[in-house]
Amino acid sequence: MEMPRIQIGVMGSAGGRMDAQVVAHCMELGRAIADAGCAIITGGCPGLPHFAVIGCKERGGLTVGVSPALSLQEHVDLYKSPTDHIDVMIYTGAGLMGREVIGVRSCDIVIIVGGRSGTLGEFAIAYDEGRPIGVLTGTGGVADHVDDFLPVIQKATGSRIIFDDNPRRLIERCVASFKEHPPVIRQRESAL
Repeated sequence: MEMPRIQIGVMGSAGGRMDAQVVAHCMELGRAIADAGCAIITGGCPGLPHFAVIGCKERGGLTVGVSPALSLQEHVDLYKSPTDHIDVMIYTGAGLMGREVIGVRSCDIVIIVGGRSGTLGEFAIAYDEGRPIGVLTGTGGVADHVDDFLPVIQKATGSRIIFDDNPRRLIERCVASFKEHPPVIRQRESAL
């Protein structure tokens, strides 16, 4: 059975101050995802994840947005979110917090870059569900404080966390780890 391409989620700051060096790192993160033959998934939002989308498209990569909106019009008008450089948009109609579960569960690997409260929620979902997580350090926000709150969590979920300050090396390490040790995602019992 041929495996589909690896889906890498980039979760991070959609707003706030965007440091030029962090933006450049996000662009390189997207390029590295495309160069690795992987697809990128974001929340379809502006900010740091969208810069990764732009970098991925520069290299001809596949880009997917998981929108909080119910339609294209709502995505643009209500959520003030971009559509450029996104190949596939999934309209969840679930709002900002509701779409996080769908977005994270659609990823094989989750990358945290910068981030505020929404990113913290996405990290928590990914961690709790045992997903591999890459953290691009030196990007501020949640990404630079994962080490602070990990000791407090004290829950074995099987999630492997890889820290790196180099976007390309982070993707290479995460993909290699995923291929060597695919996560064991707990299956639900059949409803039938």
